[in-house]
Amino acid sequence: MSAGEGIVFADVSKFYGEVLGVNRIDLELAPGITALVGPNGSGKTTLMNLATGLVRPTEGRVTVLGRSPERPEELFHDIGYCTQYDSFPRGIRGHDFVRLYLRLHGFDAASARRLADAAIERVGLTAAAGRRVAGYSKGMKQRIKLAQAIAHDPRVLVLDEPLNGLDPLARAEALELFRGFAAEGRTLVLSSHILHEVDELAGRVVLVHGGYVVAEGAVEGVREEIAEERPIQVLVRCDRPSWLAARLFEEDHVVEARLDADRRGLSVRTRSAERFYPLLTRLAAGGEIEVDAVLPADEDVQSVYQYLIDGSAQGSS
Repeated sequence: MSAGEGIVFADVSKFYGEVLGVNRIDLELAPGITALVGPNGSGKTTLMNLATGLVRPTEGRVTVLGRSPERPEELFHDIGYCTQYDSFPRGIRGHDFVRLYLRLHGFDAASARRLADAAIERVGLTAAAGRRVAGYSKGMKQRIKLAQAIAHDPRVLVLDEPLNGLDPLARAEALELFRGFAAEGRTLVLSSHILHEVDELAGRVVLVHGGYVVAEGAVEGVREEIAEERPIQVLVRCDRPSWLAARLFEEDHVVEARLDADRRGLSVRTRSAERFYPLLTRLAAGGEIEVDAVLPADEDVQSVYQYLIDGSAQGSS
């Protein structure tokens, strides 16, 4: 990644008094979609606030498109931020909320009206644009914040829980909007608890826990990083699950083989996918079992996220 692209955290730490926000973060977020994943309080929002200049690092350096967030008059033309928290001027209407921020960006009145109309249309809120934001539903407030974040056509979008409160149709439209931005070469950084959609959306995942980046990369690569600590889980549906369970317990890499309630499926936990899958193939090819389906049960963000939650609980017990 060149110096003028994306977001770079160079040995960044942020402390709130004696409370750790993030610690010793070295991270490059390239153009495309990156998802920040981790439990509440893990440091995701702190990273976003650092990238947008809302807070300054205690140590280290942050650059966005090669510029420091400490120069907001330059940076804010190229960055849009949709926070998860609602904070609107009292009595403001949807269209005015977007338009006034465009005026702050330096657009003239006519351009601000035009760009506000276009952004509000993109998020599907045109019919409600003249209403007071205080009367909006949670999903509508989320969409008007998103309209404000994209109205000035930024090269970088930082989106903290942008899908929160959206109905399924609005969520699908937002996802398509994000994919379109990424296809244009923009940098999108988002956090979300709707993790199956993160799986489909993000080309890269950054796992944050306790103020540290604990893993990063494609979901599959991240899963491999933690495979030694948390065995891989596979669901097998076959005609002789009880026999298969007994056979698998002969293998030192299998740590669990548990029958499903209907006794047609077997949940297997193994430390070595490289040894498990060939073994299953040999058993099926030899006529020992008839396999109906083999499904990786945790090759997704949800399982990795749960790993972080479980690790946190174990560490505090």
